[in-house]
Amino acid sequence: MPRASTEGTSVTETSAATEMLQLQGVVKRYGKFTAVAGVTLDVHRGEIFGFLGPNGAGKTTTIRMVAGVLRPSEGKILVDGDDLHEHPERAKSKVGYVPDRPFLYEKLSGGEFLRFVAGLWGRDGADAEARADRLLELFHLAPWKDELIESYSHGMRQKLLISSALIHQPQVIVVDEPMVGLDPRSARILKDLLRAFVAHGGTVFLSTHTLEVAEALCDRIAIISEGEIIALGTMDELRAQAHGGAHLEEIFLKVTGGEDMAGVIESLRGAFES
Repeated sequence: MPRASTEGTSVTETSAATEMLQLQGVVKRYGKFTAVAGVTLDVHRGEIFGFLGPNGAGKTTTIRMVAGVLRPSEGKILVDGDDLHEHPERAKSKVGYVPDRPFLYEKLSGGEFLRFVAGLWGRDGADAEARADRLLELFHLAPWKDELIESYSHGMRQKLLISSALIHQPQVIVVDEPMVGLDPRSARILKDLLRAFVAHGGTVFLSTHTLEVAEALCDRIAIISEGEIIALGTMDELRAQAHGGAHLEEIFLKVTGGEDMAGVIESLRGAFES
C-alpha cells in the first residue's frame, strides 16, 4: 500500500510524475550468456543522463532495450509510466532513438525519409513538413532535401538520423554515440539542441565513449560493467564513489578497473616528452 504524502499524492504517483524513464531489474540473456544482469535505473524528467561503460559491458544492449528494439528477458522498462512491453505503441511514441550505426533508406531523399518517419507516428501534413524543414535547415541539410540519401556522406546521414529522431516531438531522446561523423559545427549544434530540448522539459538518455562530452553535458551518469551498474550519480557523487579523480576519465578508469591502462598511458606520455 503506497504511503500518502501530505498533499494526498502517493509515493508511486509522485515517482511516475518525476521519473521519465525507469528500468526495473532489467535482464537480457542470449542463451547461457547474460549481457545485462538486473539493471535498475530512474532517469528524471528534464535531465541529460549519461550511460557509460567499456566495450562489451552491456551498454548498447541496454540502450536497444530502452529504445524498444530488444525485449528484456526479465524486468520492466517504463517510459513516462507506460510499460514498454504492455503498451509498446504508446511508450515508443514518446521516444526518439539515435543508434550508433544509422540505417537509412538510401533510395529515398532526405525530405522523403523525414516524411516517412513522421507518418509512422501519425505526424504528417503541413506541421510535420515545416518541422522537417526547420531540422534540415538547422543541420545545413536543406540544399540536400530532395537528393537521394545514397549520395549523403556519413556525417550527413548522422544529421538526418538525428532529425528523424526529433520529427515526432518525443519526450525522451535515446542517443548512442551521437558525435560520430559530425563536424565540429554540427557537434556544437547537437549539444546546444540537447540542452534546449531538456530546458523545455525533454529528457536525454545519452551513451558516448567521449568522456569529455559526457562530463560537460550530463546531469547524472551511470557506469555499467559486465552487465551491472557499478557507479551512479552526479560528478561529485562519482568522485566520492571512486575515492578521488578530478575528471570523468580518471573516475571511469578507477571504477572499471582500468587504472593499469592509465599507468601505461602515463608512461607513454613520459617517453614522448623525454
